[in-house]
Formats: sequence, structure tokens, C-alpha cells
Amino acid sequence: MHRPFGFHSSAAVGAAALGTAFVLVVPGLAQAAPTSAARRPHITSATWASLDKAYTFLDQTMDVYGTGSTLRLPQSFTGGYLGSLGFVSSFTYDDDVTIMALLQRGDSDDIARAETLGNTLLYAQAHDPIGDGRLRASYQPDPFITSDGAPYIGSAATYTGNMAWAGMAFSHLYADTGDSAYLNGALAIANWIQTNAYDGTHGTPGYTGGRDANNVAITYKATEHNIDVGAFFAMLAKITGDSVWSTRSATAFAFVHSMWNASTGSFWTGTETDGVTVNTSPVPEDVQTWSYLATGEAAYASSIDWVESNLAATDNGFTGVSFSNADTSKVWFEGTAHLLDALYTRGTPADLAEAAKLLATLQSAQVSAPNADGEGIVAASSDGLQSGYGDTYYASLHTGATSWYILAAEQADPFVLGPGENHYTRR
Repeated sequence: MHRPFGFHSSAAVGAAALGTAFVLVVPGLAQAAPTSAARRPHITSATWASLDKAYTFLDQTMDVYGTGSTLRLPQSFTGGYLGSLGFVSSFTYDDDVTIMALLQRGDSDDIARAETLGNTLLYAQAHDPIGDGRLRASYQPDPFITSDGAPYIGSAATYTGNMAWAGMAFSHLYADTGDSAYLNGALAIANWIQTNAYDGTHGTPGYTGGRDANNVAITYKATEHNIDVGAFFAMLAKITGDSVWSTRSATAFAFVHSMWNASTGSFWTGTETDGVTVNTSPVPEDVQTWSYLATGEAAYASSIDWVESNLAATDNGFTGVSFSNADTSKVWFEGTAHLLDALYTRGTPADLAEAAKLLATLQSAQVSAPNADGEGIVAASSDGLQSGYGDTYYASLHTGATSWYILAAEQADPFVLGPGENHYTRR
């Protein structure tokens, strides 16, 4: 039976404490999955209605450039300012999160769509011009496959964090379908990361940023990338039984721990290009909430509070959080969903009260944010949100923000493989 991954519930917490074993689904033997509502009765009918609309947005966006099992990718942003520019790029990270959101509901059409997206990324991996297991930061979906059979690459950079997210998406696909092609794709990504990004000589050992568009090494170590790698390698250890991935996961998480700022109860962004000097500005949201989601470490719980205190943003009638402390003038809806998921995971009464407010914010944004269509979630509450790292977010409908809304509203943790699965810890 298909199992939603990382579902947060008292039953799941109890199972985790007992070390529940991981069981792969065997294709052809899986029983029909119960309805989504039956699986997760804590979700209200109003939220289910909202989630159904969010899934409709993902389906419609995916089908712009093809239907059925046709290999294709959805454009990441639709409408608004980016739409006026004709911007149609499909970012690999957004595609990875979309796969996870589709698997989370897990109806037969959702699984088929997740497999199609996964197969498209496998095609990109197998037909890359370098062909060493990498994926690129983005592809163009119009058409995805060019006349010579190569994938239409948008941004040629290969970032370690994006690779780890693709590896996690493949791991979830393998766990839910048993198709070894996804495991092979995940292992190719893992080996690429180990070969191209591991740095054991400059400062605390960990994983660097990957390769830029010219295939030049990116030498900084990002806390976020190491969170992603740590979680991905822990998944591989679980599904392969190979302890080398546990060791490498522990290395990534040890680097994450080295970026802990005890005086503020939060994480620094990572290192400068020397791999040693700590980069102290700006401080982003994702490393705070993802560190807790990926590890379950009580010691990191205060990073959630840091986000609430330092990245709160109110704009256009919406209150949530921003991308980093470089600009808190607008709400970043994907990050607001990260925080929602982390609050559900920590689960104190105060957390659940705050989570209810954030859930209401996201559902309101679905209906009334600039350029809203009643189904998807826009990236930002208004145009011009600065990340602090050179990126700008706009009020354009976003597959990544919509998928994270789905995961958070369903109280699912993409960094672990299933309900009752143990979080990786440094203990």
C-alpha cells in the first residue's frame, strides 16, 4: 500500500521511538490505497478542498507541454511579472518538490505523474552532454527534448543542494514503486556529489556548492546543501543497507552542526569560498527550518523560534516569513510553508496555534494574492522580494511554493522516507 512519507502524528512519533522497520512497496502486490482523507483524518474538509485545488494547479501546469506518460517538465512560474517576460524555465528543485507532493497524496494519477516527472529527470541525467550523473539547475520545457535528443538545458550549473533534492525525489519514487531505475538514478547523483563536492581538507569536512555553468568548482560550503546531502545519504543508507552512506550522511550533518550559532540559536548560511571562513550575512530561513525537519534534533528547535522572531514579514494583508534577514518587506510563501511544516513537527500547543495562522495565510494567498488563480500559490506577496543572494521573487504562481504548501498542510516531511521513520540524528 502506498505510504505518505514523513506524516506527523502521535502514532508516527511513537513508531519512530520504537525504530519501525522500512518496507519497500512491491509493484503488483500493493493494495489499493485508501482515500487521502481516510489516511489523514486530522485535515479539515476545508483544507482538503484547498489541497485538491493545489493539486489541480500542479496537474494543469504539468500538462501545458504534454499529457499522459510523455516526458515533460512543468514551468516553475506562471503569470505575473515573470509571465509577462515569457519566462518558462523549469527548475530542477521545483520539479523534485513537485514529485514529493504528488507522492504524498498518492492516488493512482498522482503516482503516474510523479513517475513521469521522475522519468523525465532520468532522461535528462542519461542524456546530459557531460554524462557523469549530473542534473542541471534548470531546463526549458518547450520542448524538453531537442531535435538531437538532448535535454534543453536552461541554466547549466549543477548545484549540490539541487542534486540532493533530486536524489531524495528518486529515493521516494523507489520506495513507493520499487522501480530500480530510480535507485540507480539516486546512486548516480550520490556518487556525483561525493566525487565533485566533497571537501575534507578546508575547515570542517563537508560538501561544497557543486559546479557552475562553465563546469568550474563552486568552493563555498552551504549549510542548506549539507542538510540536503545529509538527508539524502541517510535515505540511501536505509534503502541500500550500505553503511558508507550513513558515514557520509554523518559528515554532512557534522558540517551543519559546525555552522550552529549558539548565541542566537540559529545557523549561519555556510562558508565563504575558502571553505573555512563563516559567512554571517545574510541569514536565510530554509537552513533553520530544514535543519529541524531533517534531523529532529531538539537542540536545533530554537532555530524555528529564530525564524519567527527575525524573519516575520507583513505585506498586502499577508503575514508570514521572508527569505532571509536581507529583506523582510514581503512574505515568501514557500518559506512560510517551511515554517508551517516545522511547527507541526515540533508540535507544542503554541506551535499548533501559530501553525493555524500560517495555514490560513497560505490558503488566503491561494485565493487573493496578486495574480492568484484560486489553485496555485504565488512565490511572494508582491513583486521584488530580495533573497540577499542575488535572486528576486515575484508574485507569480510557483510550483515550488504550491508543492511545499501541500507538504506542510498534509504535515509531511520530505526529508524522511515514511511515517514512523527515524529522523537522522548526530547521536
